[in-house]
Amino acid sequence: MKVRHILGISGGKDSAALAIYMKQNYPNLGIEFYNSDTGCELAETEILIEKLESVLGSVKRLRAIEGRNPFEFFLEKTGNFLPSPQQRWCTIRMKLEVFEKYVGNDLAVSYVGIRGDEDRDGYISTKPNIQAVFPFRRNIWSLDVINKFLNNANTEQVLDIYDKLCPQGRKKYDITGILKQPIGKGFYYSKKLNALLDIDTKMFNHAVFEFLKTTDYPVGQLDEFPLIDNTDVLVKKDIFQILEDSGVGVPSYYKEIPFEVDGQTGTYCRSRSGCYFCFFQQKIEWIWLYEQHPDLFRKAMEYEKNGYTWNQNETLADMIKPERIRQIKLDVIKKQNANRKQNKGTNLVDIFGDDILCTNCFI
Repeated sequence: MKVRHILGISGGKDSAALAIYMKQNYPNLGIEFYNSDTGCELAETEILIEKLESVLGSVKRLRAIEGRNPFEFFLEKTGNFLPSPQQRWCTIRMKLEVFEKYVGNDLAVSYVGIRGDEDRDGYISTKPNIQAVFPFRRNIWSLDVINKFLNNANTEQVLDIYDKLCPQGRKKYDITGILKQPIGKGFYYSKKLNALLDIDTKMFNHAVFEFLKTTDYPVGQLDEFPLIDNTDVLVKKDIFQILEDSGVGVPSYYKEIPFEVDGQTGTYCRSRSGCYFCFFQQKIEWIWLYEQHPDLFRKAMEYEKNGYTWNQNETLADMIKPERIRQIKLDVIKKQNANRKQNKGTNLVDIFGDDILCTNCFI
C-alpha cells in the first residue's frame, strides 16, 4: 500500500535541520518537503527555504488562498478578531487545514522536528491517515501510539511480540517484568515507556513497529521502516551543527544583536520562526521587530483595531514608548545576567525556551 512520507519546513531551525538530516540519512524514503506560506513570514524565512532547496531539491509551497494575503483574507472573515493563544485560528486556517488538504485521504507519515531536549508532544493529526513521527527524540512515536501500545488491554499482545524479538536472558526477564506491571497511579505511561527505552531503545521500536502492523496506522502498512533502528537523540547544539555543516546556515533572525540601556549591554534576536506578528512572541521580540523591521511592526500595529490587540492589556503603540522599551530591555538584561551566572545560554531561546508555542505552526 502506498504511504507518503512528508516533512513540513516552517522556516525555523529545527524543521530545517530535520529536513537535512532525513535527506542525508534516509534518502530512499522519498520524502516530500513542503512549506506553508502564510504571506506573513519574515524575508529571512524565504531566504532559508531557498537555501534548503539547494540541498533538498524542490520544496512544495502550500498556500491557503491564492492571489491575496491569506492572513488578511481570514482576518476579514473573523471581523478583525486577532488570533491569540486561546483562539489560534491562524494556524488552523493557514497551516493545518492546508496541510491536511495536501495529504487528502492518502496514508502519510509526517516527520516533526521536536528535539530530544524538549518536553512537549507536538502535532498529532486528528485524521487517522496521518501519523506523526519524531526522529530527533529517543521516543520517536506519538503519544496516541504509546498509549495504545502500553494499554493494559494489550499487554498479552505486546508480551508475545517481545517474546519473538528478545532472546532468553536477563534482558528478557527485565522486559517481561516491566510489561506485566499494569499502568496505574504508581506506574504511569511515561514511567513504563522510559523503563523499556532504558533497556533497549531499538528493540522497543521494533516491538512498536510489529504492533502497528496489526493496526490501521500508516507506519504499520509499510514493509519496513528504517527509523526503528535509529537511536540518535539530537539536541539544540546538534541542530545548529547540522545547519552549519550543510552550508545552509542558521536563519539570520537567530543572530544575537547587541543593545545598550543605561550603560548596560544585552542582546536580542528572534527565538523562533513563524509570522512576524506571532502572539507567542516575547515583549523583547516585539522590540526586536520594531527596531530591525520597522515596516512590519507598523503593519502589525495597523491590525490592532476595535479593541483587539496582539498582547493582553498592552497595545503595540504603548509598547514602543521610550520608557517602556527601556524597561523591557532592562528586564532581558537582568535575565541574561542571571543565566550567565548559572553558566546557561543568554539568547532568547535559552531564556524563554521552546515550550510556549503553537505546535501546529511547526508542521
